[in-house]
Amino acid sequence: MVAAAVLVVLLLVAAFTIRHLVVEPFEVPSASMEPTLRAGDVILVDRQSRRSAERGQVVVFDGRGYFGGQDGTGHYWVKRVIAVGGDRVTCCDDAGAILVDGEPIAEPYLAPGTAPSLVAFDLEVPEGRMFLLGDNRADSTDSRSLLGAPGGGMVPVDRVVGEARRIVWPPPRSGAL
Repeated sequence: MVAAAVLVVLLLVAAFTIRHLVVEPFEVPSASMEPTLRAGDVILVDRQSRRSAERGQVVVFDGRGYFGGQDGTGHYWVKRVIAVGGDRVTCCDDAGAILVDGEPIAEPYLAPGTAPSLVAFDLEVPEGRMFLLGDNRADSTDSRSLLGAPGGGMVPVDRVVGEARRIVWPPPRSGAL
């Protein structure tokens, strides 16, 4: 009886440790990341990559005070990192591409026919922050939408919960993470 109780406690501690230090599941709340992620997808987030961001990563972050969630709901967001501290990000060149430090970025994850942005911008990302966009550019509240808001739509990197690594539900489809 005591051994069973100890085993249950150990399993609970292991589950807690894995969830808060290794991976954590999150449900995608909207269509802002389609076609890469769909609303309702459950993704595993690598918590070991928290507080870091690299261009091209899909990250889950705490957007309170930057992207919303001031009412206590919907404060976790999932977006793609387009630029990080020190990068100059511009929309767009003559071909319609977003530029980072003067170079067009490849965006194979955008749905065919999707414009990289209909909002013009030219800014330098402050150190310790990131410029984020949804893959569904026509239906995404992201850094472009918040250029005039506190923080200029750029979120501190220390708000990153982790990098989205895998869709676990529904079963993954071709072209997804």
